[in-house]
Amino acid sequence: MKNKLFFLSALFLALVIFQPANAQPRGNSPTGVFVFEVIQQPISDRIEALGTLQSNDNVILTSTVTERVTKILFEDGQRVEKGDMLVKMDDAEEQAQLAEEQSVLEEAEQQLNRIRPLVEQGTTSQARLDEALRNFNASRARVNAIQSRIEQRAITAPFSGVAGLRNISVGALAQPGTMITTIDDDSVMKLDFSIPELYVPSLKQGMEIKAKTRAFPGQTFTGTVSAVSNRIDPVTRAVTARALLNNDEGLLKAGMLMRVELEKNNRNAMMIPEEAIIQDANDNFVYVVRDQEGQTVASKQIIKQGVRREGNVEVTSGLNVGDRVITHGIVKLRPNAPVAIKAVQRGNETLDELLGRVKKNSSEEEQG
Repeated sequence: MKNKLFFLSALFLALVIFQPANAQPRGNSPTGVFVFEVIQQPISDRIEALGTLQSNDNVILTSTVTERVTKILFEDGQRVEKGDMLVKMDDAEEQAQLAEEQSVLEEAEQQLNRIRPLVEQGTTSQARLDEALRNFNASRARVNAIQSRIEQRAITAPFSGVAGLRNISVGALAQPGTMITTIDDDSVMKLDFSIPELYVPSLKQGMEIKAKTRAFPGQTFTGTVSAVSNRIDPVTRAVTARALLNNDEGLLKAGMLMRVELEKNNRNAMMIPEEAIIQDANDNFVYVVRDQEGQTVASKQIIKQGVRREGNVEVTSGLNVGDRVITHGIVKLRPNAPVAIKAVQRGNETLDELLGRVKKNSSEEEQG
């Protein structure tokens, strides 16, 4: 028994002594990682707000007289042009009065034309000319008044746009204030939104904005800031701004709630995927691939963060353009641990996409 123990001890010592000098424990074998090469890309600080749409011009058409409706010349939601007649009311009495008064006006004009040369010849007095002129002007004024009453019985579109729902029928008695329909000029939409006073210096006329609505998910509408209120709300400490959005397709409707995005401080910044960042107490750090004594290792590097953008984080200090930051395989890493780069991440590739690319490359190499 003692001889057996002695033999085993001697064998163990021989293995330790004659182990090759460059042999490494299995625990120090390189860890396979995926890396992202730091680049600069244009970004900006984002301001978000909520706003409500309204048409560029809008009006509620109402009657100004008490009269019976005889014609309705538009349909619900019809696009109309400026000056188009929409509703016609009974104006038979006014038309008769106009015909009568126009005949009186013609007679007064003829009388004026007969007297004027007689005054120039001195065969009649200036008083008769003055009286004829008064009669002519009075008759012309009465004609204009009757024509105005006729125009009040014809509702026309004050500007081009889209008519709303019809709220009156033929034969109905319209009264002053009776709502007939609405018209909205939706070629351009006004978007009013409020932002905190902190961002007032960033608001400039002509500044571009982006807006989205839940009615059209995934679609972005662009516009420009046309005006900024000259007052700040003392309760909300916010200022109201107005942007104009082109609406050639007619998708946007008055009253829609929209989420507004404004961008300021445009700059080029170093961006890395957020999965590369590790938080340690009050610090944030990443693992950067470095060459150390002929070996590729993971070096711990403390960084400072800026803004976040859709899975990416701005790095304001701690990295340089061209640094290779480890994004996957971090869990098993320790500072200065050896690593083996499996692939370089492109953009926002997922881990599954990276693994698929590595597998595809391996298959192509085997076939080659």
